[in-house]
Amino acid sequence: MEPPLPRIVLIRLLLAAVPFAVWFAWRAVARRSGREMGSTPYAWLVAAGAVLVGLSLAATVVFHPDNRRERYVPGEVRADGTVSKGYFEKPPTAPGTAPK
Repeated sequence: MEPPLPRIVLIRLLLAAVPFAVWFAWRAVARRSGREMGSTPYAWLVAAGAVLVGLSLAATVVFHPDNRRERYVPGEVRADGTVSKGYFEKPPTAPGTAPK
């Protein structure tokens, strides 16, 4: 079952925010120890966030289950008014053949 779309978007936004959180936490620790900090490298932080989001998208493609040979059965409205969920149905294999 796929996670809901808002959860997927939230995870990607959090990944994009990780470099900013790390930078600002490190800057706070460095300032407490008396070290002078330069300006915030926003371009580098945005680029690092984009790389993290890109890696997560690539990982999604690599680890997502393949359903290209399966048939989609759409959800249906039942007599009592509820809606069944759609699902993928594996194709029947012929006797004597190995499943792919």
